Amino acid sequence: MSPPGKNSGCTTTDSFVVQPLFFPGGDIGSLAVYGTVNDLAVGGAVPRFLSLALIIEEGLAIETLRRVAKSIRAACSRSGVRLVTGDTKVVERGKADGLFITTTGVGVVPPGRDLSAGKARAGDRVVVSGPIGDHGIAVLSKREGLELETELVSDSAPVHGLVLAALEVEPEIRCLRDPTRGGLSSALNEIARASHVGIRLDERAIPVRPAVRGACELFGFDPLYVACEGRVVAIVPPASADRVVETMRARELGADAAVIGEVVAEHPGIVTERSVIGGERVVALLSGEQLPRIC
Repeated sequence: MSPPGKNSGCTTTDSFVVQPLFFPGGDIGSLAVYGTVNDLAVGGAVPRFLSLALIIEEGLAIETLRRVAKSIRAACSRSGVRLVTGDTKVVERGKADGLFITTTGVGVVPPGRDLSAGKARAGDRVVVSGPIGDHGIAVLSKREGLELETELVSDSAPVHGLVLAALEVEPEIRCLRDPTRGGLSSALNEIARASHVGIRLDERAIPVRPAVRGACELFGFDPLYVACEGRVVAIVPPASADRVVETMRARELGADAAVIGEVVAEHPGIVTERSVIGGERVVALLSGEQLPRIC
């Protein structure tokens, strides 16, 4: 928690190894910027500065590097962050999958803001800002040459504006997470374990696009484990859940926000899902990588 009346700093570091480098709705450059901005945002920080390091494989086309650099510049502008320092290294052919990016972000946490995975309480509601799994399936479809009936693009986008709006209407939001690696399941399992509570999801309430659901059925995936790169999961006091959802829906990135479950006192540390036919299953942590090299 920030000291009364004083801002505090927040930093985060991440690496990005997506393959292919360009996918529907984004590329490794914009993904690196948005991924770091979003990590700051769900920690309660207003993103300010970014450093960026490129690990370039020998033989990468100069035009590819130019496209990524232009994308990074546009993503920084959209996110309102300044790229203040960086580095490049070249490694031997076959050692870097074309291009790897490592970023560090710096943000400012306003006074009194206190978000934590350990603050969820029985009765709280679980809110998600939009359909899950878009990013992972968009990358998979490009990689595998999968033809979908409906064009699907990655949800990769900066969420700090959405987060700020939600915190303005409900400063007592318990926790925020961006469901990236491991998807919604990993984010909620982390919260359940940190808070020593159970979480019960309602399958009917979880927004999943038909194209994502169809691709998951084809490849044997579970949408709850597929990465998102422009979604927010919020644990919200019950009295303000509808207000937070309405606020999110007023913004483009949150147009399909929904309450998808609740925090319960039963089965602490465990996430479950109530199915459309009334059964209930345990949503365990993902073991290994369901989709490699997607973020």
